[in-house]
Amino acid sequence: MASLKLNLRAAALIGSLLIGASPALAEAVLHRGNAGEPQTLDQHHTSINIEAFILKDLYEGLTIYDASAKIVPGVAETWELSDDGTVYTFKLRADAKWSDGSPVTAEDFVFSFRRVEDPKTAAGYANILFPIKNAEKVNKGEVPTDQLGVKAIDEKTVEITLERPTPFFLELLAHQTALPVSKASVEKNGADFVKPGVMVSNGAFTLQAHVPNDSLTVVKNANYWDAANVKLDKVIFYPIDDQAASVRRFEAKEMDLVYNFSADQIDRLRTSYNEQVHVSPSLATYYYAFDTRQEPYSDVRVRQALSMAVDRDFLAKEIYAGSQLPAYSMVPPGIESYGEPSKADFGTLSQLDREDKAIALMKEAGYGEGGKPLNIELRYNTNPNHERVATAVADMWKNTFGAKVSLVNLDVSSHYAYLQEGGKFNVARAGWQADYADAENFLALSVGSNKTFNYGHFENAEFDSLMKKSYDEQDPAARSKLLHEAEALLMKEQPIAPLLTQADLWLVASRVKGWADNAPNEHLSKFLSIAE
Repeated sequence: MASLKLNLRAAALIGSLLIGASPALAEAVLHRGNAGEPQTLDQHHTSINIEAFILKDLYEGLTIYDASAKIVPGVAETWELSDDGTVYTFKLRADAKWSDGSPVTAEDFVFSFRRVEDPKTAAGYANILFPIKNAEKVNKGEVPTDQLGVKAIDEKTVEITLERPTPFFLELLAHQTALPVSKASVEKNGADFVKPGVMVSNGAFTLQAHVPNDSLTVVKNANYWDAANVKLDKVIFYPIDDQAASVRRFEAKEMDLVYNFSADQIDRLRTSYNEQVHVSPSLATYYYAFDTRQEPYSDVRVRQALSMAVDRDFLAKEIYAGSQLPAYSMVPPGIESYGEPSKADFGTLSQLDREDKAIALMKEAGYGEGGKPLNIELRYNTNPNHERVATAVADMWKNTFGAKVSLVNLDVSSHYAYLQEGGKFNVARAGWQADYADAENFLALSVGSNKTFNYGHFENAEFDSLMKKSYDEQDPAARSKLLHEAEALLMKEQPIAPLLTQADLWLVASRVKGWADNAPNEHLSKFLSIAE
């Protein structure tokens, strides 16, 4: 009898343990809406945030952003900076490994940085690492890649020498362009190193599967140095640019995160989902670029007139439900080292006065009513918010100048690929979110030598000279003054028309823990967890 009771007690204990263990054994999966299909998973050929969200889960740089977007150690456990501010010495973590179990070495970083700057790679974002000594010269083919200011002191020590002190350099190292590649994998697999089953990565997750335009799945990397603190087993990214479909899937509890939902849904969603609706102010500018290579957009009067005629207050209030702010400067407010941006002078005028001035400028240029016909093709990436903005702006230009405006839209990857590859256009929608909190990041887009992001191919020697002087200026106040002068000139020339200072719109399911709104819009999955 005693043995029967013992057996019954043992069975009950085992049963309770199994029942208690069931939830813990369940796979923790985050379903993450990502607003578009990535152009590539090669970090040295990427440029947009929907690619960065994926890549920063797969790879880890020397530095990373934590959940609140503060720069913290990544692969580099510690670093030292020379007294003159030009030499960084990074000590890599002893337990940093690639997903195949091999160690992450200093030579991997030397190889990766050389690959970025090698002109044969044709990395569109190579310029972000130009503060590194000789990076620009290497990228232009003027000196060989072994002259780049990055070297391996030993297996776990990387030394990076800069052209000049760069206060935001640690932020640059957290950018997707500075993510390392496995030297062994790239040399063995070539362009195929990005494929599922082939990719060797060093981040919190590894690539399991990628079905283009359907889903991309990453799973926890057992060889990641901090794997014990990664609470998710799997993250599935859904590249859905149909915002209504994304919201429906969130409401059906099929997706935990939705990025960039339609702004006209804010009030309805807040009523239903309250704190799950996140409107997070960011260091980001929504703008239109003019192709200055062709008439009439080569005429500053036409660019000024078109920009003036846009009622930014209407866009901010009626289309974005107050979640965005009217913008009259390329640099958004909120950058501590810069202060108040230099705004276009017409920003102080009423909308009616702007329109009167715009009509006079357009007439002086010989276009619009009574002059040459104004036929404008306006390009934008597929998105209901962007479509509503484009439709509204088209009406404004029609009503002000009698312009005939046609709209052309492409998916986000194709849209930006077209602009970055130098495709000709009239007017094109673009947006820029800070890679680092410095005004230079926004103003450098319009430097003549920036062949990737100067979409309108603006060329202005005075502007370029001011930007060059800012790079050489070590005094923060004097540097800020030069950058303000450059922005004032840019706002006078209007090769780009800033329309809105952006906020990031996210839906975050209540079961997602560890989420923190932040201006750089950095949300690594390694900091998130699921609570059932």
